[in-house]
Amino acid sequence: MKLLPLDRPELLELVAGWLARKENYQWLDFGNGRQILTPALLKIMADRDEIPIGIVGLNGVDRTFKTATFWGASGDKSFRNRGYSTIASSKLMTLAFGDLGLHAVNTWAVEHNPSLRTIERLGFRFVGRQRQCHYIDGRPYDRLMFDLLASEHRELEDDRRHLAERSHREAEGELRQAQPG
Repeated sequence: MKLLPLDRPELLELVAGWLARKENYQWLDFGNGRQILTPALLKIMADRDEIPIGIVGLNGVDRTFKTATFWGASGDKSFRNRGYSTIASSKLMTLAFGDLGLHAVNTWAVEHNPSLRTIERLGFRFVGRQRQCHYIDGRPYDRLMFDLLASEHRELEDDRRHLAERSHREAEGELRQAQPG
């Protein structure tokens, strides 16, 4: 798996399609209820065969205050619960704290969002709650706020990467067995 820049028209179309799905955009907000993104803010999460399966990104990168907001979405839901989101997110945090020189990254998730597991695995710390400020289908939900300091981030160990790769190989084997022929 590697992070790829969003630099080809077919990737732009793919990501735009993912983000146009209610199952993804309902969890996002990039300010003033805006749920549409500019391509410059995106990073692609892809498996080792370079098949895009989701996105992770940083929004509001502030070089003066050395901060940014982290976000992500799964594009291909069949890859969920295999560790890819955590690995791609960890790589992005390494890039944010190393290459970009950030000191703190914040994120939030709507209560009940499955992404909370990834946020916790990355070591983000719960810092607060915005009550009933995010609407899905006309119903208000709380946003749970988190942050991570550069000194707290540690890139995931190789063991986790190997675990995710093994899970991917097992899933590929299951798909081959399920196919007739």
